[in-house]
Amino acid sequence: MSLAFLFPGQGSQSVGMGADLFERFPKVVSEADELLGYSIRSLCLDNPDGKLGRTEHTQPALYVVSYLHALSLIEDGSQPTLSAGHSVGEFAALASAGSIDFSDGLRMVAKRGEIMSKVKGGGMAAVIGLDAEAIREALSTLSSPDIDLANFNSPGQIVVSGPAEQIKEIIAPLKEAGAKLVVPLKVSGAFHSRMMEEPALQFKEFLGSFSFLQPQIPVYSNVEAQPYADAETIPSLLVRQIHSPVRWTETIVKMREAGAQEFQECGPGNVLTKLLRQIP
Repeated sequence: MSLAFLFPGQGSQSVGMGADLFERFPKVVSEADELLGYSIRSLCLDNPDGKLGRTEHTQPALYVVSYLHALSLIEDGSQPTLSAGHSVGEFAALASAGSIDFSDGLRMVAKRGEIMSKVKGGGMAAVIGLDAEAIREALSTLSSPDIDLANFNSPGQIVVSGPAEQIKEIIAPLKEAGAKLVVPLKVSGAFHSRMMEEPALQFKEFLGSFSFLQPQIPVYSNVEAQPYADAETIPSLLVRQIHSPVRWTETIVKMREAGAQEFQECGPGNVLTKLLRQIP
């Protein structure tokens, strides 16, 4: 049976995550602490000053816990044949597939979270029960020109992203257009929208000092919804990912077409596992 690893993105974090992993991999945890300059264990288990919910801390925490979870599964005998990560989860997917080493991946994610956190005034909302065409049609009639479709999570769940004030303004109209629910997300920015174009440029410059290897198993890109063609394409797609939609539905469909029969979510929570049930 072909096994696929899935790595969750921001929003899946929770206090207490990784509790069973930090003791098992003390060397990796020590490496993370030294690189970050703070205790990843304390961040995840104690959540001092609510830092776990801040983008600059959330992204490294998710990366470390997701990577350790995958490492534990592999050590226990799991053998994934392909993988994908949702948004920041793509970095853990690449690290577990041998494309980047753990410390380089953590440096990338820490920088990514830092520069994305500096863009203020953004928000996101999950639109339930309305397809992409209907959302676009509804938005075209409103004075909310800066809203983008950000995450195509399942046929019945699409996330919109943009200025927080415009997010508030579109909730009622989207419900009137037929959405069952429009749920504002607990995020601190308008991720995967045009508001992230400047951070993407900064991230491009930062990635220039890193090298990438061809993943040992196919890793699906959020931007293209297909495996990375070669190592040279990885940095440019990771840059584009910051301000481009996450094509998750297409990714899962293509992974199944490639032979994936079993999926294992590597990281906290079960958001991606739930989405699988919504993707035919």
